[in-house]
This record gives sequence, structure tokens and C-alpha cells, in this order.
Amino acid sequence: MAYTVQKLASLSGVSVRTLHHYDEIGLLKPAYHGANGYRYYGQEQLLLLQQILFFRTLGLELKKIREIVKKQEFDRIAALHTHRKVLVNELDKIRELIQTIDDTIKHLQGKKKMEDKEFFKGLNRPKQKEWEKFLVDSGKYTADELERGRKKLEKWSKEDWQETQKEWDQLLKDYTTALKQKTTPASRQAHELVRRHLVYLKRFGIEVKKEELVEKARFHLGHPDWKPVFDKYHPQLLEYIFSSIEAYAVS
Repeated sequence: MAYTVQKLASLSGVSVRTLHHYDEIGLLKPAYHGANGYRYYGQEQLLLLQQILFFRTLGLELKKIREIVKKQEFDRIAALHTHRKVLVNELDKIRELIQTIDDTIKHLQGKKKMEDKEFFKGLNRPKQKEWEKFLVDSGKYTADELERGRKKLEKWSKEDWQETQKEWDQLLKDYTTALKQKTTPASRQAHELVRRHLVYLKRFGIEVKKEELVEKARFHLGHPDWKPVFDKYHPQLLEYIFSSIEAYAVS
């Protein structure tokens, strides 16, 4: 069965304008044009559009999607298996979050007693997994080392987490104040902030020798996830912290 662009838009939920754009950039061409000039799409184009929408759901840009689907070796069935695996993983995460919500409701109703660590089950897991993969892939940490650290943190109570969050927030605020006051990274005040920073890291079982400090700081603070965290306090905060760590290391 052939579909006009209007019918395909209605069928797929994609706007006519978007389908026109896909045609213009060579991502999704119609099967043929009728004598009336209309675009007509067949099942091959429907399956391709499905792939495009799957990839868009995964956050890929149109340029990257076009590169993938235009490759001669592109295997549609293999791609579908990959999409399925991603969705199953997401479904498992969603189920875990739903379970946490249900348990918390029962806890508040007095029907179930939850341990403090169970309040956070499933929360922030995707980002944590991504960070752990980064550490292991770097070769600087093993999966066993991270597992030992994880087990230690699992013993923390809700109050422990809240206390460390407040401590971290205050530390960054104090770094920011020093930066705004144009306190030099080599000053005694900046050194004290770095010392507090190192004491904070020890809470998580992270101890850094002075001779390793710059290398470790460059590795950890160089991860792109940190920049937006520090930017919330000041756009130059990350650079200031790193400069303070460098100055402390040679003091």
C-alpha cells in the first residue's frame, strides 16, 4: 500500500513538514512521485521511518542517523535487536523506580518499613553506571575496587547522604567566594579549601597522595560532567579549583 505524505504523517505521528525535511536532506526519500507531483511512500519507507524514530528516541542527531542507515552493511534486524535491548534496560530501570514509589507510599501509610537506603533505589543509577564505566575504561580503577566502594556507601543512612551533600555545597560556595574575592590559588585560604576538599573525598574512601594530586585532579575534573556542576556556582569555578589544587600540590 502506498501512502501520501499526509497519510504517512497521520499514521506515524510525524509532521508533514518533518517528512519534507527528511526528504530534502536525503534521509527519507519517497518511493516515487505521482503524476500529480505528490510523494508516495511504501512499506520500505515505513520501516526506514521507524528506524529513524527509534534512533531519534535514543538521542542521535539526524546527520548521524543518516550515516548509519545509508551504510551498505546496515542490518535492520540487528538494529531492531539493539533497540530492543536498550528499551528492555530502560524498562527494568522504570520498573525499579515504580517499585521504589510503591514501597515509599506503603512506608508513609505505615504498611511497610523501608530501610533508609531503599528510599534511593533506582535513582541516579544511569548516571552512576556511566561514571563507573568511565573509571574502569580509563584503566585507573578496577570493577572490584568500585564494587568495594559501592558496598561501603550502601551502609550510609539518609542523614549521611544529606550531610555530605550539604558539606559539598558549602565547599563549592566557599571556593566561589574565594574566586570572587580574587584570592590567589597559592594563598593560605585556597590551600585550606583544598585540604577540606581532600577530607571530603576521604568520606567516600578516596585518598590521594600529594604527589598524585595533580594527575588525579586532571583525570577526574576533566570529565565533561563536572563542568556544568561547577558552572552553577561560577563559570570559572572549575578552573579555579584546579589551579588551587596545582598550587597546593607544589606547596
